[in-house]
Amino acid sequence: MTVSPPSPPRDSVPDESLGAGAGTWTSRTTRARIASGSLRLDAWWVGPATTAVVLIAFVAYSSWRAFENAYYYAPPYISPFYSPCLATNCVPGSDLGTVVGDWWKLSPALLILIFPLGFRLTCYYYRKAYYRSFWLSPPACAVAEPHRRYTGETRFPLILQNVHRWFFYIGLIFNVILTWDAILGFRNPQGQWGHMGLGTLVLLANAALLWAYSLSCHSCRHAIGGRLTHFSRHPLRYRAWTLVSQLNGYHARFAWISLFGVALADLYVRSVASGAISDLRFF
Repeated sequence: MTVSPPSPPRDSVPDESLGAGAGTWTSRTTRARIASGSLRLDAWWVGPATTAVVLIAFVAYSSWRAFENAYYYAPPYISPFYSPCLATNCVPGSDLGTVVGDWWKLSPALLILIFPLGFRLTCYYYRKAYYRSFWLSPPACAVAEPHRRYTGETRFPLILQNVHRWFFYIGLIFNVILTWDAILGFRNPQGQWGHMGLGTLVLLANAALLWAYSLSCHSCRHAIGGRLTHFSRHPLRYRAWTLVSQLNGYHARFAWISLFGVALADLYVRSVASGAISDLRFF
């Protein structure tokens, strides 16, 4: 491998405050003239490739389930992909109120999935993940990207990523609903309280993971402690901001675990509703 010498420095512009010739001025930067795309010797491509495979698999599964329009309610459990069920064509007992009238003939999941999907699609961590995996921008640290220009998120459509904070607020509403679904799991199929099955634990775990993912979000951290000039004047918000900041360090982990959690919760409900398995009842 041949490494070319670095490009010569550009013209220097004197800094009057520091004396003539004190600094070097440049209007732009260029990449080092390295023939190879990267000097890394490790398998740096494994991470982006794995991310791409997992995300494609999740999109394929969730799309299939959303259009299947079946096996999403096994009393007292409802799939997180279909909750809240707002259409009149929902399975009896699964709806949260027929907000949408008879005009909606498609799967009720298509009415609500845009919100949790929008929350994850605009998430700061997921943006990093799929920018690297699908757009190679950049593929990995210290690996040259194939794009000649970089405009960031200043142009359409990427400028729409700024709606993430609003999807975060809507996501909190969904977390409350899914937590209520988990509480309803303490009933038996006849609607009597004081019972519990394996599906109850599955829905409780899913709700807990979604709360962990949401509360560790960067937007949550900003909403709690942002725009404060003096933390000393807001001790409660500072304490909450400190706790959320600790969770924020695990945000990427919660993002992946909760993604698998919501898919497995849906798979469990589908398996019970279709008769593939029976719900294990504890009491």
